[in-house]
Amino acid sequence: MKNLVLILFILPICFFGQKKIEILVTNQKNETVSNAKVELYSQADSLVTHQFTDEKGKAIFEINQSAIVKFVITDLEYEAFSKSFNENEIKDKEQLHFILKKNEHEIEEVVVTKQKPIVKRKIDRLEFNVENSNISSLNAWEILKKTPGVNVIDNTIKIKGSSKILVTINDKKVMLSPDELQNLLENTSGEEIQSVEVITNPPAKYEASGSAVLNIVMKKAKLEGYKGTLSGRFIQSKYAKGAVTTSHQYQKNKFSTMLSYSKGAGDYLREGTDVVYYEESGTTWKSVMNRKDSNHNQNTLNFSTDYELDSLTNFSLNYTGYFSPKTKGLYDVPTEITNTNHQIESTYRTLNDHHSRTINNTLSFQADRKLNENSSLTWVNYFATNNYTKSEDIQTYLNFVNQDPKFSRFATENLQDIQLFSTQLDYSWKKDKWQLESGAKYSLVKTNSVLAFADNEFGDLQNRPEKSNDFNYKEYNYAAYASMTLELKKWSLKAGLRAENTSLEGIVSEPYAINKNNYLKLFPTFYAQYTTDNKHQFGFSYGKRISRPSYSWLNPAKSYYNLFSYFKGDPNLKATIIHNLNFTYNFKEWNFDFYYRKEVDPSMEISYQNPETNQLIYHFTNIQKGQAYGVDIYKNFTLKDWWSLSVSESLEHNENYFYGMDGNLYKNKIFSLNSNISTSFTLDKKTDWNLQLGNTFYTGGVQGNLRIGSASTTYLIMNRKFYQKRLEASLYFNDILRTSGDTIRTRYANQNNYFLDYLDAQSFSITLKYNFGNQKLKATKRIKSADEQDRM
Repeated sequence: MKNLVLILFILPICFFGQKKIEILVTNQKNETVSNAKVELYSQADSLVTHQFTDEKGKAIFEINQSAIVKFVITDLEYEAFSKSFNENEIKDKEQLHFILKKNEHEIEEVVVTKQKPIVKRKIDRLEFNVENSNISSLNAWEILKKTPGVNVIDNTIKIKGSSKILVTINDKKVMLSPDELQNLLENTSGEEIQSVEVITNPPAKYEASGSAVLNIVMKKAKLEGYKGTLSGRFIQSKYAKGAVTTSHQYQKNKFSTMLSYSKGAGDYLREGTDVVYYEESGTTWKSVMNRKDSNHNQNTLNFSTDYELDSLTNFSLNYTGYFSPKTKGLYDVPTEITNTNHQIESTYRTLNDHHSRTINNTLSFQADRKLNENSSLTWVNYFATNNYTKSEDIQTYLNFVNQDPKFSRFATENLQDIQLFSTQLDYSWKKDKWQLESGAKYSLVKTNSVLAFADNEFGDLQNRPEKSNDFNYKEYNYAAYASMTLELKKWSLKAGLRAENTSLEGIVSEPYAINKNNYLKLFPTFYAQYTTDNKHQFGFSYGKRISRPSYSWLNPAKSYYNLFSYFKGDPNLKATIIHNLNFTYNFKEWNFDFYYRKEVDPSMEISYQNPETNQLIYHFTNIQKGQAYGVDIYKNFTLKDWWSLSVSESLEHNENYFYGMDGNLYKNKIFSLNSNISTSFTLDKKTDWNLQLGNTFYTGGVQGNLRIGSASTTYLIMNRKFYQKRLEASLYFNDILRTSGDTIRTRYANQNNYFLDYLDAQSFSITLKYNFGNQKLKATKRIKSADEQDRM
């Protein structure tokens, strides 16, 4: 009976104890203050909800009129304001009027001494906040290398041992090859980056492609008026290279725009030695491959504009372009063939004269509409093109034992054009402890690849249609998703389901073949996070993903490196299905992530040697299966107020199963450690004079039938500001001990080859950046946007 009375007493409070109250915010001149942040706190001083005032300076809250509440109001132009109310003070009130006082002094844009990056574990991602940190003076590529949970090995980005990573910028897909992506990020200043999000189990809102998502969040304009920067970066490795970047931002009331342009130039070297042992003939083929490429005209353009039509509607337009009209190189590769007595019996020399051109364009339009205080709509249209051309003229001078000297020549012209269009509509609803997200997406991809081949087999250089190839590919994707989040006092729960229907068609001209497929896949996700009273945080998540083959992997045409080595794709490649399972634990900046990954039909590049033709072939194919499990550990230690230590360790066991050239099933497995330890010193707080010394160490890994050897890098970074912090200087010494090279080996049955690879990482760089225009915080009008934009 007592319980029944208690329930009857509580129910009226739950249903009738809520009231709406209007908040009005003005300044001392009785002018309304729009876009001020109004936060509502409970009696326990915990944040209940927050809103931004509309153009009339108003915001509406639902409160429990029987409880004590506190309002906190913040705005960049005014002093922070807070006030608490009990039930009697708000009982009969329908409006509360708060008056803000002007800040007495302008606040410099950068007043916080650069500190260590902040790592925050959210329910579905790890957020690495680098804004105003001691690594923000680096470029975006170097920042990725220092992000917890991210490993960059041989310029390949890996997360938890998987290279099937989708890189996005502001949740927009980057339509670039790995080399082009690296170039773009190297020309992106770290000062423009707010945070890097490592999303190992992306929610249902994200497309299901890729094992994980690495999202780079760029800063939004914060200054009223105009701000500009001019920076230059010089790098000296084996050869010199550099870039000049200028960036301009303007914001006034409801309108903001940003324009940046970067021009890079330099010579790039990749040193390697390729060794193949043929046990059938007892010969060893050794090639020294020092490959130098020159690219003296790299152009990157970024443009974005935002307009707030009213307090409920916002539009944004974004463009990114990369134009590299000519990359050229002349590779001179000598090869020695020794017999069982280690005596040179044959030689050949290959000259590869080549040049390439790259043009990439990405355009997106987004509209956000707030339907009411609880729900909103986002509509995104996305269009991208990737045009790539490469010409090669390969000459080979052969001097084989028991044969007359011979000259061979062939030439190729490779053209690739990719077009992608996507449109997506998202709906978001949030009230109290619940949040719902749902949406639908349509995308179309068209790619055309043309390979023209000519050789001198019949005397002069002649076109060979039977060795040429035309590959056309179309892919349609229809998707719909829904997810629900529940926030309780100690628990956070989130579950979602995404459905994707894919229809594809690939047509190969030589030999003629048509590959069609249509399939529907479901991708569930689930997350749970529990936080104890003493701030121990436990998390669990599961996600199913798919990794579709890159378009170039589907082209079966042979792309020759020389007479005895070529690359080819497979039009019948299967998509890889990936299951991710994660357990996380966090306490006092300790971050633990235990994970398991299972891959069905993994697709990757493997190599094999053919003893009948003495050729080494690189082939994209599906191996039998793959799985991995491990743990990531990250911790920041504050030793002194001027000294900090960052430790990131990743221990993993990885297994790949593949069928060898002899038809037998093989297992390639390894325990690997990836370690990144760095220490940072603040030498002078007034001038943001900082120094960081670090080392990364990698014990090795596996990829199909390949085993990747160990490597390490030691680096030092120093940055400082001058002239009232308008001039910034940064020094960067990378791979100081020249230990970042590794060995990639294949060894089973009659397969015995390895490749020594070094990417000319030992370098010194200096960066100078000058800030001009408005460097002071004024009355900023913050543009509202959803927590996450659509990921393309």
